[in-house]
Amino acid sequence: MRNTGIEYSSGDRSPVVLPEMAQLLPPLTGEQLAALEADLLANGCYSPIIVNEDMAIIDGHNRQELCVKHSIPYKIAVFSFADMLEAKQWALDTQKGRRNLDKWELGKIALKLKPDVEARARENMAAGGGDQKSEEAKSGLAILPNPISPVDTRKELAEAVGLGERTMGKVMQIDEHAPAPIREALDSGDLSINQGYNLTRQLQDVPEEQRAEAAAQAVELLKAKKEIRVLDVEAEHRGKVAGLFCKAFERAVLLTPSEENVRLWVEGARMRQDEIEDSVKEARELSGVFAAIADILEKMLPIEVGGTEGG
Repeated sequence: MRNTGIEYSSGDRSPVVLPEMAQLLPPLTGEQLAALEADLLANGCYSPIIVNEDMAIIDGHNRQELCVKHSIPYKIAVFSFADMLEAKQWALDTQKGRRNLDKWELGKIALKLKPDVEARARENMAAGGGDQKSEEAKSGLAILPNPISPVDTRKELAEAVGLGERTMGKVMQIDEHAPAPIREALDSGDLSINQGYNLTRQLQDVPEEQRAEAAAQAVELLKAKKEIRVLDVEAEHRGKVAGLFCKAFERAVLLTPSEENVRLWVEGARMRQDEIEDSVKEARELSGVFAAIADILEKMLPIEVGGTEGG
């Protein structure tokens, strides 16, 4: 990839939108699109739309669409790419830092790159002498270029999007074998890749006509278990908070803050002057804590109807 240095204005040229590039990344959320639109309206389009030498947009589809919608002028910068795979890889690397893409979303992007990776692999094989099955090759008479190692598609896709090879392999298995309910649950974030992969494997022996229904039931069961775990964590948290308050009050009511008792505490603990000063601050803070608790508790008391004045 290189910047050719060629630039146009939107008034000079109109870029081309290729579906395979425009749909490479997940669409922006409504909130993200609204924020981008507001920025363009307030500040104009200060970043150029990146195109290849055929004027196809590589980066900036949303900005270009909004600029056309609001008649906002924009600049076009022409970059040169070896092929569409390099262009897509560059677009992905550029956008990945701006988007909060999870592993499943990255895996789906990688799958979109698969045809380009395989096409490049075929070109590499052809450049290395193809399958070397010709009569000349077999006889050893042909002088062939140095053979090129076959491309590991899974490895190439994993590296392209920044996933581990094992994770990419699971994504590929899900894409090939998973019923629709599993894919939908992955899209909505209800399943992790590991869960989706494990479910897909478990359902392989289920008759094909029953697989979708079985997958839907399995997904619902996993979602229910997840909700139960969340409730258990929340209940545990509630219990801990309640326990802390109970202990604080149990210990506080045991204190009789007379001058004699406080003196005994200071002498028994052999407090230095700085420790006494710190204890004064902590006692003031604790008094504020208990006063705040009292205020909140009073708000929770039943409200008397009618009041006490006037009978």
